Amino acid sequence: MEHGIRIDKWLWAVRIFKTRSLASEACRSGKVKILDQAVKPSRDVKPEDIIAVSLGVITKTVKVLVPIGHRVSAKLVPDAMTDLTPEAEYQKLKRSGDLNFEFRERGTGRPTKRERREIEFLKLYLDE
Repeated sequence: MEHGIRIDKWLWAVRIFKTRSLASEACRSGKVKILDQAVKPSRDVKPEDIIAVSLGVITKTVKVLVPIGHRVSAKLVPDAMTDLTPEAEYQKLKRSGDLNFEFRERGTGRPTKRERREIEFLKLYLDE
């Protein structure tokens, strides 16, 4: 291929985003960066580009190996990109998932205002 492929199409093809329109929106809102610079959806990606994508709590960092333009199966994604995301980012994601979970016995109903404040206090205390 003579030139690269659009970044929104590539992010969709390697399954970082579920739809191409979500990938385009992330690019337009500044959540996709190459060399610490926000990129537009039409920017071409080339092999060896390192892309940082902000996905909620974590920032996923990937290296382009092959600029593919068609969606591939999950088994073939490692052939197109290398995941450079530090393990600490995945731990942060796991920790945030653990903090946003409260178990209530069936039939106890919604938490009262006082219980809700206690839950929020515990989440804030445990997050630090």
